[in-house]
Amino acid sequence: MSEVIKKGQAAKVASYQLSSVTTEEKNAALALIAEQIVKDQDLILAENKKDIDLGKENGLTNAVLDRIYLDKARIEGMAEGIRLLIELEDPIGEVLETIEKENGLLIQKKRVPIGVIGMIYENRPNVTVDAATLTLKAGNAVVLRGSSSAKYSNIALTNSIHAALEKSALPVNAVQLIEDTSREVAKELFTLNEYLDVLIPRGGENLIKVVIRESTVPVIETGAGNCHLYIDESADQKMAEEITLNAKLQRPSVCNAIETLLVHEHWFQQYGVDLLEKIHQKDVEIVADEKVLESFPSADKATEDDWYREYLDLKLAVKVVSSHVEAVEHINKYGTHHSEAIVTEDAQHAHAFLQSVDATSVYHNASTRFTDGFEFGYGAEMGISTQKLHARGPMGLNALTSSKFVIQGQGQVRP
Repeated sequence: MSEVIKKGQAAKVASYQLSSVTTEEKNAALALIAEQIVKDQDLILAENKKDIDLGKENGLTNAVLDRIYLDKARIEGMAEGIRLLIELEDPIGEVLETIEKENGLLIQKKRVPIGVIGMIYENRPNVTVDAATLTLKAGNAVVLRGSSSAKYSNIALTNSIHAALEKSALPVNAVQLIEDTSREVAKELFTLNEYLDVLIPRGGENLIKVVIRESTVPVIETGAGNCHLYIDESADQKMAEEITLNAKLQRPSVCNAIETLLVHEHWFQQYGVDLLEKIHQKDVEIVADEKVLESFPSADKATEDDWYREYLDLKLAVKVVSSHVEAVEHINKYGTHHSEAIVTEDAQHAHAFLQSVDATSVYHNASTRFTDGFEFGYGAEMGISTQKLHARGPMGLNALTSSKFVIQGQGQVRP
């Protein structure tokens, strides 16, 4: 029996056991996990260093290494996310709809766990903790499969989670990690319909496309983040600069950082060069259209491919546009439906932008960096769903549930 089938079976059994645990028991288990990962942080950091050292040997970029890297502050951040998750209301059992029939039947639609969630992800070891704790709070079991670049970190974190669950009322097998990171094993996970109820990919565009194309298990698509910021003609200069620098530089390696800056031609004539100088001084490589190059020769010419790219690095594509309408057209053509922002003092332009852009999260006068489960109050997230069915945007607890109709009668039969 393969590792995938063995752990899928164990997770399925655990999912049935989880259906009867109480909110108090789940929260107690989460508290133990938060405590355990902090207690084990020296061991976790030692294992993480192995991943970082191997990553450097294998030539991984600084952006990728940043996604793998853990320190005490990041581990404490994971623990804090779990503590916030404990404070959130348990969605399981919520009555979504009630119908009282004339024949006396009481029909209630209730929120229930999905069952077993498969999670395939790249680089980020924090996803191991986020996915495990979110699924447990929502009453699900989870089968995790991380990438080889964070293998040692993921194993260490899973060991800590198991150590905590052993002291709880929850089954230890509710959290499974596939340690074999080969492509063959990943493909086996794609067709594990007997044990997985849904599969969630979280990572680069290539991973997501492969999972969507090859999986027979239902997939919740978490898309890449080719995010845009549009500076409108009426935008306040200082605000536009601060939002641009934050959205690109606060953490360039994440999916909600902007990859393309669109600037109204009149605003660019007044303030554009000054803004690009500030960006360039932060070691950001700029690629741009002809209009930008005429005023800012330090940039390189952008190719058609650049408008589609998710760089996840210190690189930015810049384009001058004639209106907010042109900005929306560009975003809807090249974007990945993740997070898009407009900086403007024109309420009509803001409204048109927010209504017309096809994305999970749209911003007026704020940085795209807020598209995040923690920032939205979800405690953590399973990813940013860029599809429109079942879940969209940061996936918190409710996105990890399904529904069940519960019907109460007093002997009714259908005539």
